Amino acid sequence: MKTAEITPPKLYIGIDIHKRSWKIHCSTDLFSGKSFTMPSDPEVLLNYVNKHFKGYDVTTAYEAGCCGYYAHRCFESYGWNSLVVNPADIHRKGKEKYTKTDKIDAQLISRELKDGRLDSIHIPEVEREQLRSLFRRRNDLVKDYRRVKSYIKMQLLYFGVTIPEEFDNNHWSHKFRTWVDSLVFDYPTARETLDSRMRYFRFIDKEIRNISTKLRAYCRKHYKKDYYLLRSIPGIGGIVACGILCELGDLRRFNNIKHLSGYVGLAPGIHQSGDNQRSTGITMRAHRLMRSYFIEASWQAIRTDPVMQAYYRKHIGKNVKTIIIKVARKLLSRTLAVIKREIPYTIGVLE
Repeated sequence: MKTAEITPPKLYIGIDIHKRSWKIHCSTDLFSGKSFTMPSDPEVLLNYVNKHFKGYDVTTAYEAGCCGYYAHRCFESYGWNSLVVNPADIHRKGKEKYTKTDKIDAQLISRELKDGRLDSIHIPEVEREQLRSLFRRRNDLVKDYRRVKSYIKMQLLYFGVTIPEEFDNNHWSHKFRTWVDSLVFDYPTARETLDSRMRYFRFIDKEIRNISTKLRAYCRKHYKKDYYLLRSIPGIGGIVACGILCELGDLRRFNNIKHLSGYVGLAPGIHQSGDNQRSTGITMRAHRLMRSYFIEASWQAIRTDPVMQAYYRKHIGKNVKTIIIKVARKLLSRTLAVIKREIPYTIGVLE
């Protein structure tokens, strides 16, 4: 007598994750299932599955967000299949586009998971994820740095203080800071306000320098090969190289430049209906932080690399924003080539 192997039943769990509670929807390959609320603890879900769905092949999914990848790593440690998905990839039909609750979100995730329409985003390893947190802390400080500079200029303008022409630029030299400290007002309260802002400015300035130094030092030590490969490319400095290593991870995981440019957001958008086709500019779906870094790096590449400069001049006459996007994509292509070939960049070789 022959015995046939029985495929284990499948369980699909859609999770809408929040800080204090999770909304869960469980469905199987035969039944639509049920929804319930539970504490935000993976162990509680494990106990529930072991009690009610023992022997099932479990697949879970939840939206990427503020809760990170801790739950995903716990689910994988239980032997489950786990996906962390981009919220934009979850298809909504009809009134689902206009009705949103935690229960509906969990049901949608479970339904899309069951139908096989969800793909997981890239999950970084723990080391790179925690390095990314330091890089993002630096970007938060840069935003605060620009903001406090604007506040100081605003106060000087409000009180009718004219900044000398030699200091009226974005670079705040030590002479300019000394000049600000020496200003005299009619009453001490205005002076105290300005002193408070200058103390905050100096604190942020020191923090940015400190974190930037630690970022570069860590990448030089733990990602030495890729760091120096990236630094060989004109336009890519130490911080941009750290950003690529932190935010994009190992570029070898990208199959080609089309794959990478789509991820970063330097791919063209197209809208076609019948015979009408128009360009919608660069895609809205992007890694906005790294896209801005590559665009900034492109301006530097134009100044330092004659090949990039010639490429830029070839397109002169078009919209400047359009040209710099072309340069940024070329720089991105060059970056991928350097990492995949593991050969430092030489002008005129990797074009």
